[in-house]
Amino acid sequence: MTSERVVTERSERWAATMEGHVAAATTGIRFAHGDRSPAVGPVTAGGRDEREALEEAVLAPGATRAGGAGRRARPEEPDPRRTCFERDRDRILHSSAFRRLAGKTQVFIFPEDHQRTRLTHALEVAQVATAIASACHLNVALTEAIALGHDCGHGPGGHASEDALSPFVVGGYDHAVWGADVVMTRLNLCHETLDGIRNHSWSRPAPTTPEGEAVSWADRIAYVCHDWEDAISAGIVTPDMLPTAVVERCGTTRSRQLGTFIGAVIDTARTHGQIGMDEATGEALAQFRAANYDCVYMRPASVAQALTVTRILRALVEFFADRPNLIPEVRDEGGVAAGSDAALHAAVTYVAGMTDRFACETAVGRLGWDPADLPRSVGTT
Repeated sequence: MTSERVVTERSERWAATMEGHVAAATTGIRFAHGDRSPAVGPVTAGGRDEREALEEAVLAPGATRAGGAGRRARPEEPDPRRTCFERDRDRILHSSAFRRLAGKTQVFIFPEDHQRTRLTHALEVAQVATAIASACHLNVALTEAIALGHDCGHGPGGHASEDALSPFVVGGYDHAVWGADVVMTRLNLCHETLDGIRNHSWSRPAPTTPEGEAVSWADRIAYVCHDWEDAISAGIVTPDMLPTAVVERCGTTRSRQLGTFIGAVIDTARTHGQIGMDEATGEALAQFRAANYDCVYMRPASVAQALTVTRILRALVEFFADRPNLIPEVRDEGGVAAGSDAALHAAVTYVAGMTDRFACETAVGRLGWDPADLPRSVGTT
């Protein structure tokens, strides 16, 4: 049986652009469009050396400067065009760990079309952090790298994965530490980038750079605002459930809330030279977070879902620790002994890297888990 190839007008137009366009009066230049392309003008700061010199001239005194290949665990040659932090940002953006965030819980397991995932959360954190960094003359590339990578250590099911995986990790499982020290190891990122990822959580020591501190604030600002918006769309809360102090300070729309909190961080940096927030706005952010905690994260349905996630992930770790050679990377590297410390570490790494859906499918396929007992699209944390 053969199928007839149908060539539409649209596909013909698309195919006609395969080679781009060569201007009649130009030799050796190919353009994307057939009409006149906008001119850039003389480019004088395209190389890394020039860009580093520009940073030195325009960044705030305490901002982090890029330098050559950067401080990395494994020495590298500098990139001729990108600064070391731009290189880090690009490595994170193209990593499989970053892509898998699209399938990992922010608040809702198996989110609906307009609800956040860990990936969209990371992108919103990067936007908030970049807004702060740009206004405060910080290193934007470093800020973006930390923001995009800050949650790559999260397991499936949101923060429930930390409770689930902690018994198998000395000192407990912390997504920030795990992301910097395990997930990102192969990327050989700069010390400053890893430090910002490792210490972005407020329960951790302060980051050593102002860019890392900016991401810490951006993370909280972003999730407080968008988690509440998602909960409203899910029918879990209503706008009038926000504390009065929050409404009076930053309103009920995400746009105004973000503007208020971002502006407060920028104003504080400009006035005091520190990344922080004035007391009144900081209190509003704290009350906003508490409202999320009480009404969304700790609601009975969310707690029940978290317990289900914990059971699934622990069972998966125990299964793969006893059968480590079922883990693709372990098998490809020659295998390890079942039940060994190496097997347990590999099992935690494998399970932590799973998306929500893959973890649930694996529980059904490998453990015989009843699909009726899997989590549904309900908020968890």
